[in-house]
Amino acid sequence: MRDKPSTGALPLPATFMNAQNAVVGLRGRDLLSTLRTLALQGIKQPVHSARHALALGGQLGRVLLGDTLHKVNPQDARFADPTWQLNPFYRRGLQAYLSWQKQLGSWIDESSLPADDRARARFVTTLLGDALAPSNSPLNPLAVKELLNSGGASLFKGLGQLLDDLLHNDGLPSQVSKQAFEVGHNLAATPGAVVFRNELLELIQYQPMSEKQYQRPLLIVPPQINKYYIFDLSNDKSFVQYTLKNGLQCFIVSWRNPDARHREWGLSSYVQALEEAMDACRAITASKDVNLLGACAGGLTIAALQGHLQAKRQLRKVASATYMVSLLDSQIDSPAMLFADEQTLEAAKRRSYQRGVLDGRDMARVFAWMRPNDLIWNYWVNNYLLGKQPPAFDILYWNNDCTRLPAALHGDLLDFFKYNPLTHPGGLEVCGTPIDLQKVSLDSFSVAGINDHITPWDSVYRSALLLGGSRRFILSNSGHIQSILNPPGNPKASFLESPKLSGDPRAWYHDAQKHEGSWWPQWLAWIQQRSGEQRQPLSALGSPRYPAMEAAPGTYVHVR
Repeated sequence: MRDKPSTGALPLPATFMNAQNAVVGLRGRDLLSTLRTLALQGIKQPVHSARHALALGGQLGRVLLGDTLHKVNPQDARFADPTWQLNPFYRRGLQAYLSWQKQLGSWIDESSLPADDRARARFVTTLLGDALAPSNSPLNPLAVKELLNSGGASLFKGLGQLLDDLLHNDGLPSQVSKQAFEVGHNLAATPGAVVFRNELLELIQYQPMSEKQYQRPLLIVPPQINKYYIFDLSNDKSFVQYTLKNGLQCFIVSWRNPDARHREWGLSSYVQALEEAMDACRAITASKDVNLLGACAGGLTIAALQGHLQAKRQLRKVASATYMVSLLDSQIDSPAMLFADEQTLEAAKRRSYQRGVLDGRDMARVFAWMRPNDLIWNYWVNNYLLGKQPPAFDILYWNNDCTRLPAALHGDLLDFFKYNPLTHPGGLEVCGTPIDLQKVSLDSFSVAGINDHITPWDSVYRSALLLGGSRRFILSNSGHIQSILNPPGNPKASFLESPKLSGDPRAWYHDAQKHEGSWWPQWLAWIQQRSGEQRQPLSALGSPRYPAMEAAPGTYVHVR
């Protein structure tokens, strides 16, 4: 495929983990078991181990003499400071670290371990190597410079922030300054009102921002794993405002943050609650159908709803469906999933049923370890070694505004990843009805991110192929969140598209054409064609049957 790194390139920071790992979890005992396996392998293959130890010793000797044996990956920001190359002490330290990483990787790859054990070993040793990077030590040249420039103040500030995170942030470095944002003030501030509420969700209708509106409404369904306002951050990033300014009637679901009382809420509960919200949306707008948009787990929810409606012969309630970074085909190849055996899955179910929920902070920790240098060690250096406050970044504030998953839904997601039920008709049953996505003959628009480590793009592509009807697939040049928040005007934005969806994601990739700019305008033209006639905006939010209640962002979004 295009833009592959050269075979000799050193590995980037660990990015082995994905959405499955966040749902399943990762037990420390499994990681320790892999380390024990490596230790035993060193004893079983003494000649092999000695050969690599001697090779490492020879490289370290050359490093001490001043040789530069390894090139730093230019995309690795940990060693961007010139001191790592210009200062003899730092250059030797970095070269020793890279020599150790490369030799350890070669020792694993050339060992007699089974393929699965080698994959587990590379996963664990890469995480360990990232943790032991010289950039994470107090001798980091950036930290030394800051210590001298601040007269030692950076040291005391860093220690204070470390203590605060140990007490209040589960021991992980804080990623964002929480004092800079307030939901309803400078986040989730688009005018609107709650027009429907049930036990699981609030339905928010937004005030028009255009002189005319399309008749058919758009209903946005965010993932249950996060709060809804990823679609309504600052004005320049708000997807909600983009739809409103371009004439769409926009509604959005705000899921309730469950607690132990709601342990029995499963996927069927969410589908039933969403169907009630959709019917309220139809009644308020006097439209016989709606356009659905789901993101991540919200995409799975709208797919299950459509399959349920199709089985009831009520699919006419939906006009089209948009899927953003959504998995319907749950097959993901990941070394970390080699730890997820039957025992691990059952233990994860048992833990959440005992507690009633899967705590969002537990998922956040796993998500952080998906990209440890970006989401952990980067803030370790900034907060503790440099003594600086974490940045005021709205996306990270949203990402840290954690929610919980009820135990039943957590169990349903575990089964979804275990059995991949939507890949065959009737494999998933929702609200008592079997689901067959091939019979959901609606137009669909799917978006994936080429750098998405949570829902890998090839799995999202295969998910689009499960759908019936006319399908369109776009591959953004971004990651998981940036693929959603992709407003026009970003000079770095681009996407790939090919009109023909072949059965092989790699074949599609090679045939796809690159287009500069955001994919939002492409989707806008597509959705406007499926939104009916234009008319004067509705004079008021809600209706006599569904009167406007609290102003947006409502009440459920504030539940901690």
